[in-house]
Amino acid sequence: MTEKDYYKILDVNKNASKEEIKKAYKKLAKKYHPDLNKDDPDAETKFKEINEAAAVLGDDQKRQQYDQFGPESFKHQGSGAGGFSGFDFSDFGFDQFDFGDIFDTFFGGGGQRRSRSSHHRKRGNDLLTELEITLEEAAFGTTKKINIRKKDTCPDCEGKGGTNITTCDECDGSGRITEAQRTPFGIFQTTRTCRTCGGNGQTFKNICDTCSGAGIVNKEKKISVDIPEGVEDGSRLRLGGEGEAGYRAGGSGDLFVVVHVKPHEIFERQENNTYLEIPISFIQAVFGDEIDVPTLKGKATIKIPASTQTNTVFKMRGKGIPYLHSYGAGDQLVKVIVQTPEKLSKKQKELLKKFADESGEDVKPQKNLFKKIFM
Repeated sequence: MTEKDYYKILDVNKNASKEEIKKAYKKLAKKYHPDLNKDDPDAETKFKEINEAAAVLGDDQKRQQYDQFGPESFKHQGSGAGGFSGFDFSDFGFDQFDFGDIFDTFFGGGGQRRSRSSHHRKRGNDLLTELEITLEEAAFGTTKKINIRKKDTCPDCEGKGGTNITTCDECDGSGRITEAQRTPFGIFQTTRTCRTCGGNGQTFKNICDTCSGAGIVNKEKKISVDIPEGVEDGSRLRLGGEGEAGYRAGGSGDLFVVVHVKPHEIFERQENNTYLEIPISFIQAVFGDEIDVPTLKGKATIKIPASTQTNTVFKMRGKGIPYLHSYGAGDQLVKVIVQTPEKLSKKQKELLKKFADESGEDVKPQKNLFKKIFM
């Protein structure tokens, strides 16, 4: 009969540290545990082998005995190297190992004890909504009221689920039930959530009729949203604790508000600058002028110098959009468009022709222009 090679079973070398052995065991235990591999007929046999190997190699004294005399040295030691009955896995560090409920008390009788709150006080869901505002509101901030339908804390029981709280008799307040099961290779302990209290560890003599013990109810709530100045289109604002309430006072989620800025009739936003186009007359462009232009805060005056060309851009410092969570503001950019007169009187035309003659310009209609281009 071939001797068992515990190192080969765990797929580690003979110089492997206890940490390496533990890591190898965790990997193989999850791979071959019968409850997790019910479709594999060889899983139970393989799982028994790796437990036997870990029980020896995880114990310094047994490992030394195995290295010196081989597996036969355990043949007449009662339960032997196999199973869990002859080995304290908590010393091996497996008490920190967790595959879920099946492994809660798998190694050394308990592992890390989960807090009661992790079973029943589940945090509420986050919510997402959208809000449309004007460019002026985005620039200077505002407060908006929105209506949200959500799961909120029950007002009658304050989210507790009931009154006259008592410790659950089924789980003795732990929220979990431990059950032992004898197998061919040892006694396994499995832990599940207590069905009586739902993992809460507590029951009520008087369950809340409003929420049926859940601690939460569906309701519509009006919420104030503070829009900071300088907010951009597509920004997402977080309102902590304004999401859905958690089960039995488990804490509320957050509400996220996506801000959409409506297009403006006059202004175009360019980062923190505002941009607009203003028409001016030919005379204003030639002789210069002072004109009133709109800004987000009202009218302001800019000076148009003489001989201004069309498409010239003037900068109005600090007249743009305030910087988000900072000081100062962007600029307002004003592009002037020189308009050509559409209707001229006879006298105006004569004056313009005279102006053209003095400037050396030929204003006579060019006959056969297209023929010249395509010849």
